[in-house]
Amino acid sequence: QVQLVQSGGGLVQAGESLTLACVASSRFGAEDSVAWYRQGTGPQRDFVARRAGGGRIEYSDAVKGRFTVSRDDAKSTVYLQMNDLKPEDTDTYYCYLDRWPGGNYWGQGTQVTVSS
Repeated sequence: QVQLVQSGGGLVQAGESLTLACVASSRFGAEDSVAWYRQGTGPQRDFVARRAGGGRIEYSDAVKGRFTVSRDDAKSTVYLQMNDLKPEDTDTYYCYLDRWPGGNYWGQGTQVTVSS
């Protein structure tokens, strides 16, 4: 079992920045995929950003150009740098680990609130 502990959420004004962190209880492998999702308006979580195995990076259209996902292997930590935050970014954010060759894990969620 891999534990993912998130931090860095909070309340900010539109246009400001936040960085979320997700610390894993074990080391990342080169082929592990790490990602960020947010809850959205329904039970299905919405994709935000992903660093796939091998380093390929993907972003949702809603955040591309504003958010940056990165991984610090020495600290076993995944980051989501969120710039130019908008009220519509308000949500609960979750980190996600897809471990190669198997295993899927979620962080506990972190609230991000952006005021108008």
